[in-house]
Amino acid sequence: MYYVNPNVRDTMRIFPPQGRLGYMRLDMNENPEGLPEEVVSRIRDSITPEFLATYPEPGVFLDKYAAFLGVNPNQLCATNGSDNAIRYIMQTFAEPGKKVLTVTPTFEMYKVNCWLLGLVHTTIGYGEDGTVDVDALVEAIDDDTDIVALVNPNNPMGDTYTEDSARRVLEKANEHNCIVVIDEAYHYFTSKTLIKLIDEYENLILLRTFSKCFSLAGVRLGVAIGNSDTIRYIHNLRVTFEVNTFALKCGEIVLDTPGLIESLAEKQIEGREYIVNRLSESGYTVMPSETNFVSFKPKTSCEAVEKALYQKKILVKTFGSGPLKGWIRINTGSVPVMEKFAAALLEVDC
Repeated sequence: MYYVNPNVRDTMRIFPPQGRLGYMRLDMNENPEGLPEEVVSRIRDSITPEFLATYPEPGVFLDKYAAFLGVNPNQLCATNGSDNAIRYIMQTFAEPGKKVLTVTPTFEMYKVNCWLLGLVHTTIGYGEDGTVDVDALVEAIDDDTDIVALVNPNNPMGDTYTEDSARRVLEKANEHNCIVVIDEAYHYFTSKTLIKLIDEYENLILLRTFSKCFSLAGVRLGVAIGNSDTIRYIHNLRVTFEVNTFALKCGEIVLDTPGLIESLAEKQIEGREYIVNRLSESGYTVMPSETNFVSFKPKTSCEAVEKALYQKKILVKTFGSGPLKGWIRINTGSVPVMEKFAAALLEVDC
């Protein structure tokens, strides 16, 4: 029998459902409407035979994104989605058998990568009040901890960390020579970001994605941001042509379009406010969120509502365990999208 890495062999994966095109996609925190057609047309017009025949050159994109963020290009590493950045960070900065500390629940790929790489995944759970005990989180960092990873705002709970809490984690991690990852996939839907801490802490790596607000989930583009020496180690590990030419061009054009990012965020925030108010007024319990998703408790069963909405070609997210069992999560879109969803929900959940 051929050799199979036991960590890979014993990892149980659940992959996203297929055939989602043509549905109102509210299940995976995408923008259900996507980019404006004029932006897509500009992307389409940039595709030439020479463009497709040339190996990817990320320099132009990195220069534009560095200027957008107000950092140096050598503080950035573009990756094939931010989930690839997570893999590289764990491969680079975590010793097999050591701990990666997260809260639970959070983005599943932190746990999955621990399984695949032979790392010990340790967690701090949410309390009954729906918050994380930061004291317990700081206390859990020890000499066996190589990485602390916090999603800010967190998926699927929707809460954020204060700057003071982040500093406490970073300081304790520094004492134990530990890397801290702050994953800001959803930061455009809140006013809170911790990017200013990048220049203060060498052990901090910030993650950003072009999948959420930037509406480019299909092309897979993420970025790791940190101290230039720390980022250089990630560059050493990644494959030579990590991000494809098409993804880089999409990122460049989005960044070059004045007002686009603000408009995309504003539409989804308006949709979030609309659906929270509409659901609350209709008697639903709604969980506060600073992201592009909202969780609520249905009046009947999650399974029945999910199935009925599926028949109407609307996809939503349900949870089989954890603090969100019994809740439905939807990602937000513009107000018209949320109006259509609300009408369908109130028809089937009664």
